[in-house]
Amino acid sequence: MSYFDDRLQALIDEHRDQADMENMVDESWQKGIFTRYVNPVVTRDNIPLFWKYDLNPVTNPYLMERNGVNATMNSGAIYLNGKFYLVVRIEGNDRKSFFGVAESVSPVDGFKFWDYPCEIPETDDPATNVYDMRLTKHQDGWIYGVFCAERKDPNAAPGDLSSAVATAGICRTHDLKTWERLPDLKCPSQQRNVVLHPEFVDGKYALYTRPQDGFIDAGTGGGIAWALVDDIENAVIEKGQEIVIDERIYHTIKEVKNGQGAHPIKTPKGWLHVAHGVRGCAAGLRYVLYAFMTDLEEPWKVIAKPGGHLISPMAWERVGDVSNVVFTNGMVRDDDDNLYIYFASSDTRLHVAETTIDKMLDYVMNTGEDPLQSALCVKQRSELITKNIEYMNKIGMDKELLR
Repeated sequence: MSYFDDRLQALIDEHRDQADMENMVDESWQKGIFTRYVNPVVTRDNIPLFWKYDLNPVTNPYLMERNGVNATMNSGAIYLNGKFYLVVRIEGNDRKSFFGVAESVSPVDGFKFWDYPCEIPETDDPATNVYDMRLTKHQDGWIYGVFCAERKDPNAAPGDLSSAVATAGICRTHDLKTWERLPDLKCPSQQRNVVLHPEFVDGKYALYTRPQDGFIDAGTGGGIAWALVDDIENAVIEKGQEIVIDERIYHTIKEVKNGQGAHPIKTPKGWLHVAHGVRGCAAGLRYVLYAFMTDLEEPWKVIAKPGGHLISPMAWERVGDVSNVVFTNGMVRDDDDNLYIYFASSDTRLHVAETTIDKMLDYVMNTGEDPLQSALCVKQRSELITKNIEYMNKIGMDKELLR
């Protein structure tokens, strides 16, 4: 065999090993809320070889990678007809992101990409970069994708090649193959985390937004907001129409920024939300995931908000292009009320946390809120300790076993 053939076979063997790898439960880290898995569900090694290599030995005799992929992360997710679909944010080595659909009959492994990336039509003002699509199967019959569309700031100072403007791009589909592009959301502030609620509210489309003064900094933006729009085909939010429903708070996991993850899941007790929160620390910004619940009839009203984070970056998840980060924009419920939260670690790879609706309801409704002061946190913890000691004494359990 030639050098080309040997190298191609080695690439195929390595790719098949990665694609066929069965995911295993990580027994070393379980808190009863969700199940963590040993391996990511999608990495850059899952990208089809024919997306990256020119496979003709005449035009690529050394079988060099021509169009490299740097990361697979922040993925929208949807469950349709017994299969799980991810609209993956794929970042090329050139830093441009685009979307690709990966499907599997399993929620935790076996994801294979379709032949081609998603072709999302442009608006009259083409975006330089697009990413982080949230998928919503809406009451109106469409599947909507809402994503960040990034463009260079036209008002940037000469020589400033970093300042950008973010808007919420909107597209829709019936099959994840053919996409119709709608006009970007029009609103007074920059938007990088916009999510469409799955049902009409008072006959209108409802959006979870994150108003920001700038591309990076929230500024006066108060947190996760709620807004109604009359027409999704011409979505407009006027000044003063966004109502903050989950605010940023000093010295919490969401003091710098927070943003809705996927659309909330409807449960018997309320709408279940998973969001990301950002705080500053000596190592920079730290992203974690947290949960909260809103009212069934009035989805803009928070009725439960457990304190602290639900998921934080652990071990090697903390290492990557943007370290110490977990981020989600994909969450699905299957036919048996299992819940799968797809989250990326350090802007590099995609993982899944598996739980159930019942477990998440128990967690959200019965976990105490953040008391917001150290002394009150001690009081909250001491009350739990007292309750447990009384119970252990009642059943004759030696607390030394648990010390």
